[in-house]
Amino acid sequence: MSGVIVRENGQGRYQQEVIAGQHGLVADEPLSVGGEDAGPAPMDFVMAGLGACTSMTLRMYAERRGMALKAISVSLTHDKVSVDGAPRDRILRHITLDGDLSAEERARLLEIANKCPVHRALGQPLLIESSLVD
Repeated sequence: MSGVIVRENGQGRYQQEVIAGQHGLVADEPLSVGGEDAGPAPMDFVMAGLGACTSMTLRMYAERRGMALKAISVSLTHDKVSVDGAPRDRILRHITLDGDLSAEERARLLEIANKCPVHRALGQPLLIESSLVD
């Protein structure tokens, strides 16, 4: 089970210290909503997780199959859309595959991208259990 700790860092109105294992990061809100833009916003971290998982999953699959995949790039954006009259979050994920790949290999890699663990977690109802700690 992986763990992350997030706590205010006292450096700005919304700035957070993010500790993921041995890695320290800073999260913040953009200037437009009162932050200082000292780090990625929370949704940026969600998209970064999805993008990283997508790229890593594709690399693992291509290596196991001996595909001539030279480089992977994943570009993500977030917006709000209406689905059946209800507002929904939408992440647009554009995957660039560089290499001598057939149309079948490219199609299979897109299928595999949609099976990365973060995509699966975000694509279904996610259980989040919260509690207050004394």
